[in-house]
Amino acid sequence: MKFFSSKKHKTTEGQNDSLEAQPGADKSGLFSRLTRTRDGLFGGITSLFKRHTLDDSLFDEIEDQLLVADLGVAVSQKVVARLRQDARENRLSDVPSLIASLRQVLLELLLPCEVDEVKLQPMRPVVVMMVGVNGVGKTTTLAKVAARYHSAGQQVMLAACDTFRAAAIEQLQTWGDRLNVPVIAQSHGADAAAVAFDAYTSAKARGCDILLVDTAGRQHTHSDLVEQLTKVKRVLAKADPDVPDEIWLTVDAGNGQNVLSQVEHFHNAVSLTGLCVTKLDGTAKGGVIFALAERFALPIQYIGTGESVDDLRRFDAEAFVDALLPELPSA
Repeated sequence: MKFFSSKKHKTTEGQNDSLEAQPGADKSGLFSRLTRTRDGLFGGITSLFKRHTLDDSLFDEIEDQLLVADLGVAVSQKVVARLRQDARENRLSDVPSLIASLRQVLLELLLPCEVDEVKLQPMRPVVVMMVGVNGVGKTTTLAKVAARYHSAGQQVMLAACDTFRAAAIEQLQTWGDRLNVPVIAQSHGADAAAVAFDAYTSAKARGCDILLVDTAGRQHTHSDLVEQLTKVKRVLAKADPDVPDEIWLTVDAGNGQNVLSQVEHFHNAVSLTGLCVTKLDGTAKGGVIFALAERFALPIQYIGTGESVDDLRRFDAEAFVDALLPELPSA
């Protein structure tokens, strides 16, 4: 594939050296994308507010709503315990004050997961490995990340290291053609670690800003997958002891609490540095993002809220919570 030479935005001392991608989505746009989670979770809570005063039965039903939205038992209990405490200590007596309290509790869960863009390196490309099981949108998410950075003027390269599936290689090459960025690939069944090594060598020689590495997407309990991922990581480190810079796991929010076991397995295998949570627009189980934050506190790099390239958004805890909560009643 022909290499596309885009304008580079290397920074000088004192300037912001992050990979500047497109601006984050506005809250109203995110609000429209999280309809199912909002209606399933906070739509139910809003109806509770209309039927109850601030008594024990209201708090019990709020906990039930949180469970339905897949926050999980531990997180749901923690949230409600904090609401009860706040109501008692601050003498909350109306719906707006309780919603404000709920907002603060949810924000405290998610704020530790906010993270800045990855930083450019002056003499080499930043290397990001993307891992995940089949069907979660791993390769598509990787391509959307590439699109963001490419459109911001960064030189991007893709590495097709999911050599287990020929279709995965073709999918990434199609994305490369569409985005006009180079893809390093070999034939189906090739050594994934060798592809990653070649890609890093090529990306460094060409002065690329970022190398995005797609990896095999079999089930996380598959021992061969774990061995392959650890080998890719190990071989990249032989090329440069400082890479990979990031290892991100893509998870499908619609899988609910099952994503917790995926995160645990991958984290134990390759020490994740971040998460990409996809398909939040199509599920009422988006509350699992709070369970992920509580259990792992890993940075949430991106959230997926649709099929188009522009539907990948930087994670913003405040915007996310505000998109889910009901608007406060007018005074």
